[in-house]
Amino acid sequence: MSNAKETVSCLLHQAGITIDGPQPYDPQVHDPRFYNRVLAQGVLGFGESYMDGDWDCEALDELITRVLRADLVGKLPPLSMWWPVLRAKLTNQQGKKKSLRVGKQHYDIGNDLYERMLDRRMTYSCGYWKNAANLDEAQEAKLDLICRKIGLQPGMRVLDIGCGWGSFAGYAAEQYGASVVGVTISRKQLEYAQQRYGHLDVDFRFQDYRDVQERFDHVVSVGMFEHVGPKNHRTFMEVAERCLNDEGLFLLHTIGTNVSRITSDAWTDKYIFPGGVAPSAVQISRAAEGLFTIKDWHNFGGDYDRTLLAWYDNFERHRGELTDYDERFYRMWRFFLLTAAGGFRSHRNHLWQIVLAKPAGRVAYDSVR
Repeated sequence: MSNAKETVSCLLHQAGITIDGPQPYDPQVHDPRFYNRVLAQGVLGFGESYMDGDWDCEALDELITRVLRADLVGKLPPLSMWWPVLRAKLTNQQGKKKSLRVGKQHYDIGNDLYERMLDRRMTYSCGYWKNAANLDEAQEAKLDLICRKIGLQPGMRVLDIGCGWGSFAGYAAEQYGASVVGVTISRKQLEYAQQRYGHLDVDFRFQDYRDVQERFDHVVSVGMFEHVGPKNHRTFMEVAERCLNDEGLFLLHTIGTNVSRITSDAWTDKYIFPGGVAPSAVQISRAAEGLFTIKDWHNFGGDYDRTLLAWYDNFERHRGELTDYDERFYRMWRFFLLTAAGGFRSHRNHLWQIVLAKPAGRVAYDSVR
């Protein structure tokens, strides 16, 4: 155990982190098994040992920021990581059947949680904080930004791939007079969206994006491409191209990463987003090649740090009302939100809004910010 402790301590020291140190980002270790779990299982052991109460950290988001900036994960590749990579190479973890896992495991865990954590429109993606004072304003600004980027006009028909709880569809129908079809693989999201926005010109469906065969004036996808998976990036682009009118625009809103990967980290894959993999710029452009031209690429990843902290504040404030979730779930969710914030603060992750058009379609495009 002493050798394991020394190894982990030396590794963290490279990022200016001290075990049981005085800084808010210094981890306080309660159980010495923490060290062997980290060395044996890497990120998975690090996260699970936090869920189990082996250690705590006051400023968990800042701890993760420092770990990522120092690339400590890359300096400690656990042997256990070979299996997820091999599995991703041999199988399609985001095929039609397997893609349903994330709906059941993450989005269907309870609307009560998301109603207390998210904004009033239930928008589960990065807000746009340029002129916003709070989460509600940031999310409405993001929805309006999307509508303006695609030049939305009354009567236009829009496909929303991965519609969530219906925030974009509802906003586009209410504020712009659009007709929106939204598809989701979450039963809870579908029920909520139909109840809240059923009086508008919206059509929410429990449907895999690959099965959509209609044509639309515009296509948007907000925070769903991360679930598509590298094996399906090209298929996703082909669906968007097939469904888009020749003069239309396709807006892709997605988390992005600096390096192309075929799997996410083992902890996130197991507990939060099974099968999820954030794309790199290369993976996106390669998937779109020959199908679309890129008209605009907007990065406002710093806004996701602020969005995640707003969600975390809401989650903490309403924790007493969430009686269906135990202490281990609370620690899991805290780890998820704050480590994600660290991912954006360290510039390992980004938030991209990309506007694409068919090569034979419109030529001119004025960028909107």
